[in-house]
Amino acid sequence: MLSDEQYRQKMQRRKAVQTQRLAERTREKGLIIVHTGNGKGKTTAALGMVLRSLGHGYRVAIIQFIKGAWEPAEKAVLSQWSEQLAFHAMGEGFTWETQDRQRDIACAQAAWELALSYLVNPAYRLVLLDEINVALKLDYLSVAQVLEGLGRKPEMTHVILTGRGAPQALIDAADLVTEMTLVKHPFREQGIKAQPGIEF
Repeated sequence: MLSDEQYRQKMQRRKAVQTQRLAERTREKGLIIVHTGNGKGKTTAALGMVLRSLGHGYRVAIIQFIKGAWEPAEKAVLSQWSEQLAFHAMGEGFTWETQDRQRDIACAQAAWELALSYLVNPAYRLVLLDEINVALKLDYLSVAQVLEGLGRKPEMTHVILTGRGAPQALIDAADLVTEMTLVKHPFREQGIKAQPGIEF
């Protein structure tokens, strides 16, 4: 165990390193952020960034690609920011529920066209493309069209793309990638159903 003096010296060294790092990083830019992986929390983490952006007074757009067959609880709570927030649940639910590939493709393409209108609009500081990675994985959208659209965003616009199975080309193009890892889940291990406030 460190003595109080050793601890103080260690923290002084750490502070000096952090101060130098902060001084060297002066650039700002709109980020392409990917939340992927089999673990829970991809959309939840993205919604935390949405709340942070709203708190700064920025305009935000959310387009949900797969969700939409039900009214998401997050839409209800975020409705108090209706002047700053555009929220569109464009999907028709889980693919195993819809069972109509052509309709799913049409929904995803319509969601993408709407998303693109926000992506190119400099009035929106953050655009969340929720579950778009799933639409890419299922070939409802092409990676090329999404990358082309991301290339058209204004310099300071942040874009978050969530969902399992993010393609490598998207990961390569992103500035920040987080992979959620599933360690344990009550649905699988204990037979506990999805619950309000946790899953939806």
